[in-house]
Amino acid sequence: MLAYVVRRTAILLVSVLIAAAVLFLLLRLLPGDPANALVSVGADAQQIEAARRQVGSDLPISAQFVRYLGQLGSLDLGTSFVSGVSVLEEIGRRLTVTLPLTALAFVSAILLALPLGILAAVKRDRWYGGLISVVSQLGVAVPVFWIGILLVTAFAVKLRLFPSSGFPPSGWRDPLAALHQLVLPILTIALVMSASLIRYVRSATLDVIGSDYLRTARALGAGYGEALVRHGIRNGAVPVISILGIELASTLLGAVVVERVFSLPGLGSMLLSGIEQRDYPSVQGVLFISTLMVLLVGFAADLIQRLVDPRLRGPSGGRS
Repeated sequence: MLAYVVRRTAILLVSVLIAAAVLFLLLRLLPGDPANALVSVGADAQQIEAARRQVGSDLPISAQFVRYLGQLGSLDLGTSFVSGVSVLEEIGRRLTVTLPLTALAFVSAILLALPLGILAAVKRDRWYGGLISVVSQLGVAVPVFWIGILLVTAFAVKLRLFPSSGFPPSGWRDPLAALHQLVLPILTIALVMSASLIRYVRSATLDVIGSDYLRTARALGAGYGEALVRHGIRNGAVPVISILGIELASTLLGAVVVERVFSLPGLGSMLLSGIEQRDYPSVQGVLFISTLMVLLVGFAADLIQRLVDPRLRGPSGGRS
């Protein structure tokens, strides 16, 4: 297991390096010079050249890349062209909205999907088992922004139970106010994510129900529920953990849509603002941090799978 962790850590570091290189090259392939964001319309050649020296775009692309890697190594993501604030500091401030939003939505989706997915599998021959499957299929097809608009219309406009947008200026100094502001965004993400998770939990549970070891446990005198809990859940959790990692990663990347719908000052709104204002350091920093978080989620999900299932820690599992 230790050898596997070391190998996966090495792969993670190489993946981060490749991701940084791809992001750097893609942004440099965009039309226009990053220095244009610092100068006004009608600037003369001297002003433009000074701006290029300031942002480093006067250097060869190889020198820019080496400089960029050096900045990453020292945890320096640059300074915003627009606000003049450190990009890393601004990302840290924005993450105080994005990370709680994603984490709470993720937990809420699991709490919804696990019991409903198991119920849909165990009671698949009952009407409510089929209804859960149908609703989850429909939920996967519904765009996240449409669900957000429906929730705002119902709970903010009609019932006036929750605010429709924004975040308290004091942030998390008043946790209840912050949570109250995030209820509808959390519910929006949780509903979309749980619809997808229910299908996978149902499929994993059906595999467990039809397995030989579950029939053996019942033949030895264990009740249906006892056999499912003691022997089935752990085996069924392995494929679900992989899906959970994918869902969490996609939620981190998809937060931009939800944050836009609810006007939240998170990482997604920072990315959109950076794109609109051609703020290259902000865009590059947000994309790098988002990619890093996705890679870390995949790394953690892989390790958890091997901790849950001892078979994956064997020689054949270690090589996969």
